[in-house]
Amino acid sequence: MNFSELFRLSGLLGRFSPDGKCLASCMQHRLVVRDASSLQIRQLYTCLDQIQYLEWSSDSLFILCAMYKRGIVQVWSLEQPDWHCKIDEGSAGLVASCWSPDGRHILNTTEFHELLNLEEEVLPLCPAQLRITVWSLCTKSVSYIKYPKACHQGVAFTKDGRYMAVAERRDCKDFISIFVCSNWQLLRHFDTETQDLFGIEWAPNGCVLAAWDTCLEYKVLLYSLDGRLLSSYCAYEWPLGVKSIAWSPSSQFLAIGSFDEKVRILNHVTWKKITELDHPATIANKKTIVYKEVEKSPTVDTERLSFPPTRALASSLFSTQSKYDISQVPVSLQYIKPVADRANPKVGVGMLAFSADNCFLATKNDNVPNAVWIWDIRKLKLSVVLEQLCTIQHFQWDPCQPRLAVCTGTSRVYLWSPAGCIVVQVPGEGDFQIMSLSWHSSGDSMLLLSKDHFCVCYLEREEVK
Repeated sequence: MNFSELFRLSGLLGRFSPDGKCLASCMQHRLVVRDASSLQIRQLYTCLDQIQYLEWSSDSLFILCAMYKRGIVQVWSLEQPDWHCKIDEGSAGLVASCWSPDGRHILNTTEFHELLNLEEEVLPLCPAQLRITVWSLCTKSVSYIKYPKACHQGVAFTKDGRYMAVAERRDCKDFISIFVCSNWQLLRHFDTETQDLFGIEWAPNGCVLAAWDTCLEYKVLLYSLDGRLLSSYCAYEWPLGVKSIAWSPSSQFLAIGSFDEKVRILNHVTWKKITELDHPATIANKKTIVYKEVEKSPTVDTERLSFPPTRALASSLFSTQSKYDISQVPVSLQYIKPVADRANPKVGVGMLAFSADNCFLATKNDNVPNAVWIWDIRKLKLSVVLEQLCTIQHFQWDPCQPRLAVCTGTSRVYLWSPAGCIVVQVPGEGDFQIMSLSWHSSGDSMLLLSKDHFCVCYLEREEVK
């Protein structure tokens, strides 16, 4: 395993291109495009203001940079460095921007007020409204989608890029509209049985759309492409409900993370619950492997050193190291009791993700912030628990094999596979606190992001037997 040097970064804005050939990163108002293998700079662009969002087009030929404070989106071309595009939303406040699946249309969500002009001052006539503007880079045409809802995930594309679903709110009621992405024509429009729609997400096969209600109302609705309600699921009433949702890559399972610290898995045939995965504070099952991160400071006799150590050598000699130990069950995990009288309590399953081969599910229960739970979906049993020294910041599966990468806001990255798990210390001077990570599409490298820097970790390819 090898690591690149550290490069400057802002806003955790670093992304591999979809084809895996390039790496884009932002530093304030500058956009830097590097070769993904050599990290040599290929292009350098200067934007009009500090970049707040970055996204590659699906064919890796264009890069979108959004500056929400200025209401501006700039688009850069890798094939034609002299070409660029600027979209200025003007007085309408820009709140979100993204590519369409074809990589030739940009969807800007804007917020605008109708104003009442008085003699002394201008007052808003009504609350802010949202509108999605679809800009075409090819024909320079513009389309508008009214009444999108300001929710956690209000726009969702099918994996094949043919359809787009938009959550809407009009006349105090929730709706979903489905559009054809080739011409942005409305295909279906229907109301939903929700009190306050919180998010929508397509199954990977594009046949089923999941919609879920606010956390105050436990409700998950499953719709077909033509708007028919296939099923409705409610696990319980009154307490806080759904916190997170994830489809399996095969579209066979829908995992629902809830505020009651459980994950419920629905099957794609009957849309009924097939199992319920609990996250207790004590692991008692002897078939579950608990890897516990332990820390130790190396003992170095400085008087026996014949020369003063260099700064880099001293950092490696005296830095605290960690490793995994296998704990004997039963094991009590660090459990944090949520504060009941505060908003957004740290409780429930807030992170969950399936492995690319559908065999494993990784979860994090916010009551146990230092642990990652890995479930064997074939047996519907808890397989492994990784207990870290610090709070889990992010985890992501290798796109090519069942291998999970975890970061905890330290200078270490953690890797688990069915063969075992390891702790890897990122070399270098300074305090490199990894807050996020992302895999290269080949699974041969990872992008590690801190608040101010990034580096690339190169892994040797493992043969999966």
